[in-house]
Amino acid sequence: MTTQQGISRPDKVLYPDSGYTKADLAEYYEYVAEWMLPHLAGRPLVLHRFPDGIGKSGFYQKQAPDHLPDFVETTTVASGNERGSVRHLMVDDVDTLRYLADQACLELHRWLSRADRIDEPDLLVMDIDPPDDVDLAVLRRTVRATSELLEDLGLSTYLMATGGSGYHVVSPLDRSASFDDVRELVRGVAARLAADAPDELTTEQRIAARRGRIFLDTNRNAYGQTAVSPYSPRARPGAPVATPIEMKELGKVAPGGYDLRSVRRRLAQKGDPWARIHGDARSAVDARRRLDERA
Repeated sequence: MTTQQGISRPDKVLYPDSGYTKADLAEYYEYVAEWMLPHLAGRPLVLHRFPDGIGKSGFYQKQAPDHLPDFVETTTVASGNERGSVRHLMVDDVDTLRYLADQACLELHRWLSRADRIDEPDLLVMDIDPPDDVDLAVLRRTVRATSELLEDLGLSTYLMATGGSGYHVVSPLDRSASFDDVRELVRGVAARLAADAPDELTTEQRIAARRGRIFLDTNRNAYGQTAVSPYSPRARPGAPVATPIEMKELGKVAPGGYDLRSVRRRLAQKGDPWARIHGDARSAVDARRRLDERA
């Protein structure tokens, strides 16, 4: 990874443990653009930037800078608070990905809706968030149980190793439901799962109250909230990458199982298992009705 064209301070090290630089990040974004861009297109983004690398503090950036290259697209959405509105950056091409590499953007977090219908999510995300000492067998069992319940309710499910400590179970939606509808559905799913395995799972927001159990995090399913994008690097030692995987791979792929190098080999060999995700979009309204009928 040695691309330097158009990158200021290309030799700036962003991952001290592995030595990856801004030029390396730019080359990575260029390589994965074919698979990554469809998951970003049309969505407001929140950026996690680390100008001095992950050895120093980073910051989240919602508001797009005042001065942007002409090719960078933005969208302005209501903020839901006293700010009135926020102008978010969007990514629809490889040039914008290169620009983000130059800005030392290590993580791209996307809205669960698109700018053309901002109030109507087309993704549902259940974040399976484990404690530090989790048994991977329990974590994987939770992922399977989550997927099975969502599919029993009529939704399709897709799996991502987040590059962090857990997994995301994701369902594509047909945009017939509001964020409030989707949030109530996913909260009901989480409550059902936690009730079935109370010693292993919890929906408790307070960390102290979780008592070592896996947290079923539904918080991303709300207006203005985000989830890490497929193929986004993570700001963690080893440069792990959020990587879509097939359910049959779950037993072999740890949450941080792929990094900036290995995910490129994976894509070259297997392609993107989420390539047709939106062709499986289903109704959250129908799924919630089915859940209510089982109460």
